[in-house]
Amino acid sequence: MESPIYYKQNRLKQLRAFCYTARAGSISQAAEALFLSQPSVTLQIQALERDMEIKLFERRGPHISLTPEGEMLYQLSDPLVEGIDKLPDSFAAQFGSLESGEINIAAGESTILYILPDAITQFAKAHPKIKIKLHNVTGRDGMTMLRADEADFAVGSMLEVPDDIEYSPSMNFDPYLITPLDHPLAGRKSVSLKEISPYGLILPPRHLSTWRMVDLVFKQNNASYEVALEAGGWEIVKKYVSLGLGISIVTDVCLTDSDKVARIPLSEYFPQRSYGIVLRKGKFLSPQAKRFIAMMDPEFTL
Repeated sequence: MESPIYYKQNRLKQLRAFCYTARAGSISQAAEALFLSQPSVTLQIQALERDMEIKLFERRGPHISLTPEGEMLYQLSDPLVEGIDKLPDSFAAQFGSLESGEINIAAGESTILYILPDAITQFAKAHPKIKIKLHNVTGRDGMTMLRADEADFAVGSMLEVPDDIEYSPSMNFDPYLITPLDHPLAGRKSVSLKEISPYGLILPPRHLSTWRMVDLVFKQNNASYEVALEAGGWEIVKKYVSLGLGISIVTDVCLTDSDKVARIPLSEYFPQRSYGIVLRKGKFLSPQAKRFIAMMDPEFTL
């Protein structure tokens, strides 16, 4: 007869293999994260399915996805597996010691440049031995990292929030048209979309949310627009606007007093852009991550 202790150890291994596979959507990626062979992960999942008499995954082409039973077990077991894996950090935190560990934060370039510096500086001074890893990613890649638990949380802006994601906006920024200082529109206190239409816009890449928002607002107001240049990163956009290669629509999160551009409010047409904490639902947060989030957004409910 199998001893209770050995059985519990096996069950933890089974649940860990199952949860890592569910997060990654891939047995091979789960095996890599666990430093195991693919057959070992497969055997652990098969044993769990056999013990519980359920089917956990179904294959759809090259990918696997959770069955309804698998989804329910994942929601129940993932916080437990994460809690056990991060037990040393949680134990240390109970005694007021946060002198080690690591935080992985996913964020876009504008967030890293304009929003995070103060929070990271404050946290690093308070907890100098905790390593912070910033992952400069697009929104789509950030979601992939969150779902695969490659990031503890993300900081950014979301226009649409998926069902498996929690978003807590805590700061808002206003929209502006920016132009070269000697542009015909410079110095205006307001401007219409039809007045913007004749001038070429400098926009971030087409797949990002800014382009979609610009396209939607111009269409809703029966106005046309032309794209003169596609450029990634707000610092690059501002630079090329100042050189006279076009105008752009940005939020004031990226605007500073040293920018050599004119700015005109566009709140009449474009909504404010919110930024905040982004989490995978059910995510077990380490004490280090909780402390950082509390420092950045005291009103965030964990």
